[in-house]
Amino acid sequence: MKKKAFLATLAAGAMVVSLAACSSGGSDGGEGAGDGGLVGVAMPTKSSERWINDGNAVKEQLEAEGFTVDLQYAEDDIPMQVSQIENMITKGAEALIVASIDGTTLTSVLQDAADADIPVIAYDRLIRDTENVNYYASFDNFKVGQQQAWSLLNGLGLTDLEGAPLADAPAGPFNIEIFAGSPDDNNATFFFDGAMDALQPLIDSGVLVVGSGQTDFEQVATLRWDGEEAQSRLENILTSTYSDGTVINGVLSPYDGISRGIISALEGAGYSVGDAWPAISGQDAELDSVKAIVAGEQYATIFKDTRQLASVAVDMTIALLNDEEPEVNNTTDYDNGVKVVDSYLLDSAIVVNENITEQLVDSGYWTQAEIDG
Repeated sequence: MKKKAFLATLAAGAMVVSLAACSSGGSDGGEGAGDGGLVGVAMPTKSSERWINDGNAVKEQLEAEGFTVDLQYAEDDIPMQVSQIENMITKGAEALIVASIDGTTLTSVLQDAADADIPVIAYDRLIRDTENVNYYASFDNFKVGQQQAWSLLNGLGLTDLEGAPLADAPAGPFNIEIFAGSPDDNNATFFFDGAMDALQPLIDSGVLVVGSGQTDFEQVATLRWDGEEAQSRLENILTSTYSDGTVINGVLSPYDGISRGIISALEGAGYSVGDAWPAISGQDAELDSVKAIVAGEQYATIFKDTRQLASVAVDMTIALLNDEEPEVNNTTDYDNGVKVVDSYLLDSAIVVNENITEQLVDSGYWTQAEIDG
């Protein structure tokens, strides 16, 4: 790998900085940046608050380490993302951090990166079908899926937030519907598999009933994680399956934007917040959904601290440009179709109304004023 001259002086300090210190220190970076090498950061879209936070966190922390950063958003346009990465290579990027729109579409442009000796870090979404991805920074996505299911089951009164059955749990049956993420996002299948690991035994026993009968990933996937598509699908299910007065008790949602579409569909069908309002899961702790949890519209979300994920990606970048091996904690689970990509997986947390302060305010992710506003 290429080395940057300034890394010789930074390396000793940078490689011993803890994850938390790197995370907190990134927010005041940016001043005086540009004396180091260029790092390209490709993010999928600004339509999700989550990716804006990720992009800002990565940029700030890289700049705090002396890098110049080319941060680009492709607005879920695959050719645009390919073009943006091509431009980063042309500009002389020393490393690429890529959160892909479709992890199967970057084979050619990443070959160009490899030919130019540019290391590539897959950021939260695994890049597939290429050997030219060096490392993967993400969360334990199977566990995230389990947590989504556990939060739904907790909302139904069946388990605690760690999935353990409650002694006084109601017998059911409970009517639920299942949503999954985008089929072109490798994470979506991990989330779905993790969730079904928790839900399938209860479906088999009859405690949970999927009224629509739609339980296969292909049936429940939501292209581009689009909340409007999720809203339309649930509206159709409500019309075809629940028009006889049967009610939905819970909805498994893998992402807050999808959850908000689900809420809109339920409200349009005459549901109102109260005892009969379904339990709805989510993911990403987006501010609008945190407010929805406070309002009783959404039961839970999964908090994945993007500041910590940015820290991992920055640490990997520094290590690679310094000809060192980045720290990893998983070398078996993330097969991209060509090779198993060495990965660093972070932990996530379930957020419900009762622990919003502990998880999100005390950690500095959101302020109470932002949540109340």
